[in-house]
Amino acid sequence: MSTETVTIEKLGAQGDGIASSAGGPVYVPFSLPGESVAIARVKSQGTIMSITTASPDRQEPPCRHFGPDGLNGTCGGCTLQHMADGPYRAFKRQLVVDALRSKGLTPDVGEIVPARPGERRRVVFAARKTEKDMLIGFNQAESHHIVAIEECPISSAGIIARLPAIRAIGASLATNAEPFRIAVLETLSGLDVAVDEVKKLSDPQRRKAIETVLSLRGIARVSLNGEILVEPTKPLIDFGGVQVSPPAGGFAQATKPAEEAMAELVLAHIGKAKRIADLFAGAGTFSLRLARIGRVHAVEAEAAALTALDQAARKTQGLKPVSVEKRDLFRRPLMTQEFKPYDAVVFDPPRAGAEFQCKELARSAVKKIVAVSCNPLTLARDLAILVEGGYRITGVTPIDQFLWTAHVEVVATLEK
Repeated sequence: MSTETVTIEKLGAQGDGIASSAGGPVYVPFSLPGESVAIARVKSQGTIMSITTASPDRQEPPCRHFGPDGLNGTCGGCTLQHMADGPYRAFKRQLVVDALRSKGLTPDVGEIVPARPGERRRVVFAARKTEKDMLIGFNQAESHHIVAIEECPISSAGIIARLPAIRAIGASLATNAEPFRIAVLETLSGLDVAVDEVKKLSDPQRRKAIETVLSLRGIARVSLNGEILVEPTKPLIDFGGVQVSPPAGGFAQATKPAEEAMAELVLAHIGKAKRIADLFAGAGTFSLRLARIGRVHAVEAEAAALTALDQAARKTQGLKPVSVEKRDLFRRPLMTQEFKPYDAVVFDPPRAGAEFQCKELARSAVKKIVAVSCNPLTLARDLAILVEGGYRITGVTPIDQFLWTAHVEVVATLEK
């Protein structure tokens, strides 16, 4: 380890400051462009010891768990609380611009739809039972150390208010001192708590855990390793006026405002399409909203999510017909000829994107496409495939859903 002073030139894609040195770039978390910082350096990684010249864009972190004065943040949940709002949003928008440019794409990129504190309805905690306590929090960056939290400005008030209940659930399910995960989704009917990476419970432990959950208020469901342990009431989330009971531990957009912003962009572009294909449909985030416009064919690999979507569609009046298909679009994408019935296509894949699906879609005659992505790099690759196939990008909107991190969502619209 060596100690040296460096000048931060820019932020990298993960939000770390980057400085040049004779040995190559040095990555310095919690630093900002223009700052002169003294660092302890190990190879290409630097840890701030002190700031000689601070950036005017530096701000006091809003959360006490982030770290003293925003240096070397202790809680690993956020990485950019030390950056003022304006430059922070500009940085995230630029990530999208740079990703597109890397594939030769230069469409207009709109201003980022901002995220605000207290919006996160889905949070994944790290947990571990010790001799004295039940730790609930986040892993410190590059570490297995869990920083126990008492507050969390990104999370909804409903989740933070029930931290004692979440700890009690964790304590009732922990069979040893090994760390595990607790995903918490705030639903209309209470918290949906999904616990993973815990060893199988004995029958007495299981009964005791169920008793613990039933004694707590505001808990809709608890699942263990994907299996429902107890469900005092059906957890419900709202997709544009359609209520859905999501599968245990299933995917849901992390914030309601971001979901609604994405849905608004999707619906505006689709317009009055009569036949719509929704690929990687999940539990119906877009499908159930689109069904108010036209007939929807929802394609999804996860059977439980597809069942939730199908049941919600069947129970809701006023929707156009919704058909569902269980299909792994990575292994078996829809072929070009299968797109013939559709006026519009929406796709929202995992971080890996939809490369092979886009190669088939690019050869289709579908008039309108909406691409939704949580990874600007794979989105840029997929859009380049569609553009090469004759599509024109008509809009790109970044959406901030993961406040004070380098993660950014994007909605892109295309026409042929």
